[in-house]
Amino acid sequence: MTVTRPGLILVTLALSCILAGATLSSQSAPEVSGVEVPQPKAGRLRPLVAIVADNAGTETTDLIVPYGVLKEADVADVIIVSSKPGPVTLMPALTIEADMTIAEFDRRYRQGADIVVIPALHDSENEAIVEWVSRQYRSRAFILSICEGAWVAAKAGILDGRQATTHWYAMDKIAARYPKAVWVQNKRYVVDQNVMTTTGVTASLPASLALVEGIADERTASATAAHFGVTALGPLAWSPEHDSASFHLTSGRIGLIMWNYLAFWRHQTLDVPVFPGVNEVALALVSDAWSRTYRSKVVATSSAASVRTHSGLHLISDRAPAGAAAIAISDEPALGQFDQALDDIEKRYGKRTKDVVALQLEYEK
Repeated sequence: MTVTRPGLILVTLALSCILAGATLSSQSAPEVSGVEVPQPKAGRLRPLVAIVADNAGTETTDLIVPYGVLKEADVADVIIVSSKPGPVTLMPALTIEADMTIAEFDRRYRQGADIVVIPALHDSENEAIVEWVSRQYRSRAFILSICEGAWVAAKAGILDGRQATTHWYAMDKIAARYPKAVWVQNKRYVVDQNVMTTTGVTASLPASLALVEGIADERTASATAAHFGVTALGPLAWSPEHDSASFHLTSGRIGLIMWNYLAFWRHQTLDVPVFPGVNEVALALVSDAWSRTYRSKVVATSSAASVRTHSGLHLISDRAPAGAAAIAISDEPALGQFDQALDDIEKRYGKRTKDVVALQLEYEK
């Protein structure tokens, strides 16, 4: 249920899924190992992480959260690489500029990356990206697919014979298409040797913290988690424990989605003012949540054409401030701001809409 922009296409697909009687796999999750990141390649003092992006559409939280967490932990060199030059459209909100293209990365780093992060992409069949990921894997890179980024890893043949997981909405479809992988439930993330896969969108935060622990140590991961408001007993603690069974579509949820989407006279555009040093992880989580209500569209506003975020992400503003209803991003821990956004969604649009947002983001609240 990773979407480009909330739209009727997803509503139709969701309805078709229910009418077809689709269900999640009942296979229980086997035991998996922890994250063991290989040593950096020759000549490097610490790992080089490449987060791949498709200019035509890359999931907002899947990309920005690993970027922000790894940058904050300061345990690796992190580069965003795009399939081609130009802006990268994030879905369902925000626009960024990558650090370099895949071609530029290959020229500059001939040994390849040490770690590759694959967010959910609008076009998981993008041959250039699939081939690049495959080459990075063959060059001994550790692969982390976030959410439906598993489609790219599976198409590249990386998941064959491995335990893996993905967003609850995609589980049956991907299992049918790629039966050589061992698809498991009830794990927020699954690690099989040098390949790591995660469940839906918000799993990007605990998975990124687990990666930090694998690169550095538990103390560094704990300090980083505290910065983002993640606690050992909270909903996004970075253990792999997760209840997949609670996430599923119902006729009531589909009806609400259709009503929210089709009642266009009630739709809102919400400004999110962005500024130099803005908290990019909070921005991603909050913008993602408000953009999945099927009643609101989030736009990043600034008097400048672009800004650099807290960790150096090149964020492109959608427009100058227009006086629309605004959502503020603060320096408070990102997870707390995300929880507040869900509560505000409930106050504005009702508990059922909040439920639908949490469902899409695979968030237990």
